[in-house]
Amino acid sequence: MIATNHNSYEIEVFFDGGCPLCLREINLLRRWDRHGRIRFTDIDAPDFAAVQVGKTYEELMSEMQARLPDGTWLRGVEVFRRMYAAVGFSPLVWLSRLPGISQTLDWGYSVFARNRLRLTGRRCTGEVCSLEGRLARARSKDEVPSSKGVRP
Repeated sequence: MIATNHNSYEIEVFFDGGCPLCLREINLLRRWDRHGRIRFTDIDAPDFAAVQVGKTYEELMSEMQARLPDGTWLRGVEVFRRMYAAVGFSPLVWLSRLPGISQTLDWGYSVFARNRLRLTGRRCTGEVCSLEGRLARARSKDEVPSSKGVRP
């Protein structure tokens, strides 16, 4: 059964659409999300306002964040676990929770999150990221299969 309304998703993911690496993974998950279990919200979209979700732009840019339908917020690797479980990769998620693997993933992601803007050639100040990020997103728009699940 395909989800048809915005309340039927399992997780709402807040992603940086101006980050080429992030966008690549989000596009992959969009293709795999055949049942509409993930709601994708681009925090780099011109009409996005962090205050509407009770966060600051800086908080959302600092690491991957998601919100469950009950209002619970998730951060970091747990967001990826929930997204991959939503598209059918529960065995992979189970493995990612094993001691040693879990700590390594948490550490690796925290290093990436702290350096993401520099690694992807972006500069952000306040609620504005440089043109470099927007140009990268414009170039990758051909990879976006649809706007299904994206906030208007």
